[in-house]
Amino acid sequence: MAAGPTVKKIMDAYQGKVRLVIKNYPYKYRDYSRIAAEASLAAREQGKYWEMHDILITRSPKLDRENLISYAKELGLDVKKFTESIDSQKYRKEIDADLKLATDMDLYNTPTFYINGRQVVGERPFEYFKKIIDEELKTTK
Repeated sequence: MAAGPTVKKIMDAYQGKVRLVIKNYPYKYRDYSRIAAEASLAAREQGKYWEMHDILITRSPKLDRENLISYAKELGLDVKKFTESIDSQKYRKEIDADLKLATDMDLYNTPTFYINGRQVVGERPFEYFKKIIDEELKTTK
C-alpha cells in the first residue's frame, strides 16, 4: 500500500474541508533521495507533482539523474527547465527547511501525517484516516 492513493482519496472525499501540506524528508541513507525531492518540486513547478511522485514511488530505486530526466520527458515536462532546476538544486532551501522542521519535531519516519496535531506514522488505509478526520471535523464545528 502506498500513501499517495490514500491521500488522493482523502482529498476527494473531504474537498474544501481538509488542507494538505507536503514536506520533503529525503532520507540521508537512501541513494538519490535528495535529487528525487528536487525532481518532485521541479515537476510541481510545471503542475505535475503527483504524476512525478507516483513515478518516483513505483520506479524506485531507479532515481538517478538520467532516469529522472527520462521521467520528466515521459510526463511531458519542459525537460530543459526541469534539468536546470535539479542541477542547480533550485529547491535546496525549501528541502533544507523541511529537513530542519523534521529534526526539530524529532520526526524520523515516512510517511508521517498530522491531523490537527494528531500524529499518524506510516501508511494506513483510508478508513483509519477517515475516523480521525471525522472526529476532528466534529470538534472544530
